[in-house]
Amino acid sequence: MSIDVDAAADHLRSQWDRLDRWLRGLGGELGRAVDRPSVLDGWSIGELVSHLGRVMEALARCGPVAPGTVPLSFAEYLGTYPDRAEEIAEATRTLDAEIAPDRLGGVEDRAAQAFARLDALAGERVVQARRGPITLQDMVVSRVVELVVHADDLSRSFPEIHDDPVDPRALDAVAAELLHVVVVRGGWSLEVHDPMLWVRLATGRERYDVDQLAKALTPVHTSEAVPDLGRMLPLL
Repeated sequence: MSIDVDAAADHLRSQWDRLDRWLRGLGGELGRAVDRPSVLDGWSIGELVSHLGRVMEALARCGPVAPGTVPLSFAEYLGTYPDRAEEIAEATRTLDAEIAPDRLGGVEDRAAQAFARLDALAGERVVQARRGPITLQDMVVSRVVELVVHADDLSRSFPEIHDDPVDPRALDAVAAELLHVVVVRGGWSLEVHDPMLWVRLATGRERYDVDQLAKALTPVHTSEAVPDLGRMLPLL
């Protein structure tokens, strides 16, 4: 990973605060839209908001591990997502039904628990997460990835709202981390040119296209080209 746990925690807090303010700023519009489909196929806007609580709850439930526990790599942890897609969706629907009377309040409570747990885990290198052991640093980065991606999902679900809930610094960090996964696997020398486009391609929000990829990434060396990553993407 290219950022340490403290930097990742700063990005997590900044992205959460910005997204929370944005959601609160929707006022009654959010309540009227909860049953409307979001841009995330098969998910309503209400379910997508409630999923933010599950995202933060995953950090709140982390705990210490036995000495010598070998953690999953960041890429391995992301790789557990596809096989659990239906499980994640069903758990989100259950949570949504539970907190529907005060959806934002329920999500905010879980975020507060997550940040309290993060403070309590200070000094731990490896923690036990839902999907296995992972370094605390990678766990926090994974939460930043989730918040940035879902902030963009929500923004696109409200095209009439022009304020952006995505924190620019958090977006840059997420784009860099997702590129790091690709570079480690393939050994290419690449850099991010369009962070949002790259994040959408890397997470399956944008249909893969080599021309779009060439807009999102650029080779470090001008004599090289952006490789075809069609078999590697989406990463999650």
